[in-house]
Amino acid sequence: MKSRLIRKIIIALIFLLPAVSFNGCKKQVKCGCDGDILFSITDEIMDYTSITYSSNGGTASFAIYNGMSYDYYHFCNPNEMFERYQDLKGQSQIKVSGDMYWDCTYMMNSSNSYYNSYYKIYNIHVTDLKSSLYGKK
Repeated sequence: MKSRLIRKIIIALIFLLPAVSFNGCKKQVKCGCDGDILFSITDEIMDYTSITYSSNGGTASFAIYNGMSYDYYHFCNPNEMFERYQDLKGQSQIKVSGDMYWDCTYMMNSSNSYYNSYYKIYNIHVTDLKSSLYGKK
């Protein structure tokens, strides 16, 4: 009699424990320039020529090597930074600071993909572009 009761309790626990231990879904990170900040970079040094601006300053992007491939960063605010970028013309290296967000197109494509891509695409709200004077007098 006791063994039947214990067996029923064990069977009930097998079905109830997974349901009780489920914590629910994680919050999905909101993508795009008005989304959730993933991380920030401060004074990331790069060559001036590695930032690609359109002729009218409407779009801007750059790439950073992550060890296996390049991660791509598209400016959220290219028009705001265009004048500052042009002021730095002639500098060999510049420093970039800003907040990173997931690119929505990348998020949609990577979630529908059969393989895990080595590169990532971010949006960056650039907070500062300045000259890198390291080693210069």
